[in-house]
Amino acid sequence: MEQSLIDATERYAETIRNTDVYKNYQEQLFLIRQNPEKYQRVNEFRRKNYELQQSDGRDMDERIEALAEELERFREDPVVDDFFRAELAFCRMMQEVNLRVTEAIDFDMEFPL
Repeated sequence: MEQSLIDATERYAETIRNTDVYKNYQEQLFLIRQNPEKYQRVNEFRRKNYELQQSDGRDMDERIEALAEELERFREDPVVDDFFRAELAFCRMMQEVNLRVTEAIDFDMEFPL
C-alpha cells in the first residue's frame, strides 16, 4: 500500500478518535466493562442480534419480537442503555463516513444484470 495512503489512514483514525461520539462510546464501554456480568450480557445480546441479521429468514417475526422484548427489558438498566445509545451513535457515524468515502471515490456499487 502506498505510504501516503497509510499516513492518511492514520490521520483519519486519529480524527475519529477525537470526535465526541467516539469519546462517548469509549467512556460508555469503559463503564460497562466495570461490571463483567453486564458486559457479558451485552455481548450475548450483540451476538444474538448479529446471528438474527445473518439468518435465513425462518421464524423471523417471532425471533425479532423476542429479541426486541429482551432489549427493552435489558435497556431498563441505565448503564446498558447509555452504552447501546453510544454504540449506535458511533456505528451510525462510521456508516455515514464510509458512505461518503465510497461516494467520493466514485466506487461503482451497482451490479450488472
